[in-house]
Amino acid sequence: MRAVNNLLVLYTGGTIGMLETPNGLAPAGGFEARMRDYLAAHPQSPTIGWTLRELSPLLDSANMQQANWLSMCETIARAVKQDGHDGVLVLHGTDTLAYSAAALSFLLLGLQVPVVLTGSMLPAGAPGSDAWGNLCGALNLFEKGVENGVHLFFAGQLLHGARASKLRSEAFDAFVAFPRHRSGPQAEQIPAVLTYCQPRIAVNLAVLPVFPGLQAAHVRALIDSGVKGLLLECYGSGTGPSDDEALLDVLADARRRGVLIVAISQCPQGSVVFDTYAAGSRLRDAGLVSAGGMTREAALGKLFALLGAGLDAETAQHWFALDLCGERA
Repeated sequence: MRAVNNLLVLYTGGTIGMLETPNGLAPAGGFEARMRDYLAAHPQSPTIGWTLRELSPLLDSANMQQANWLSMCETIARAVKQDGHDGVLVLHGTDTLAYSAAALSFLLLGLQVPVVLTGSMLPAGAPGSDAWGNLCGALNLFEKGVENGVHLFFAGQLLHGARASKLRSEAFDAFVAFPRHRSGPQAEQIPAVLTYCQPRIAVNLAVLPVFPGLQAAHVRALIDSGVKGLLLECYGSGTGPSDDEALLDVLADARRRGVLIVAISQCPQGSVVFDTYAAGSRLRDAGLVSAGGMTREAALGKLFALLGAGLDAETAQHWFALDLCGERA
C-alpha cells in the first residue's frame, strides 16, 4: 500500500453529477468545477493532487454497455502508462456500479495501481446527499494508501471490486460484499492474454434464472441467438430441473456447439457444489461449469473478459475455474 500522488478522476456520469431536467435527473458535464469549488470550501478535505476527465458520452449507468467497459479500461490504462497517474477514482452511477467494478477487476489484471469506483444515491448538492461523503472518503483512501487492484467504496466501506453487489435501491449503504465460504484453486500466474494489455471485443452473453416452468425452448432460443456464454442462475447449491431430459439435452448440445455455460447460485450467500444433490450432478454432466460462490456481477464480468480476449470455450473454462483476483474467495 502506498499513497497516491497523481490521481485520475474518471467521471462517467451517474447520479453523483446529475442535474435536474424537465424529464428528471440526467448526467451533466462540468463536474470538475463543482468538485474543485466544494473542496476549496472545505479545507479539511483531502489535498491529494488530481486531474478529472469526463467519459464521452456521460451515462446514466442504466445505459452501461460492454463498449463502455472497454472505453473505461482503455482510458485507465492509457492514463497510467502514458500520463503517469498512480491511482484512478471512477465516478459511476449505482445501478451498474457493481457490474463495472467486477468487469474492470478482470479487464485490468496486471495493472499495478489502485482503482476505486464510487458514486452516490443522491446528486452532489442535493439536501442530505451522500455524494461528497463518498467522494471525499475515496480521496482519503488514496491519500492514506490503498492496495493495487479494483475496489468499490460506498458509505464508508471499501469492498472488493469482484465481490460486491447492490443490495438496496434507496438506502445510503446500498452495497455489500457477501462472504463466501468456498474457493477454487488460484492461478499461479496471469498469462499475458488475460492482462490489461490484451485487446477485447464485445461478446454475446446472456443471463437466465432457473425457475419452475423453465423450458428447453427458452434455453434453445437463447442459444440460437448466438450467445457465446450463458450464465445460468441455479437454485441453492447448483440444482435445477434434472428430470427434464429435453432441457438437459439442450444444455449439452449448447456445450458441444462451443457455448460456455456457467452456473451460479441464486442465493446471495450461496455456492455451487454440484455433487451435493443428484439434481446438481446432472447439470454438471450436461456441461455446466461451477462458478463456486461468485456473484452474478463477477461471473458475468469474468465471462466477458475471457471470451472477449478471443479464448475458445475450453480455454476459457480452464481459466474460469481458477481464482484470478480474489473473486472466488
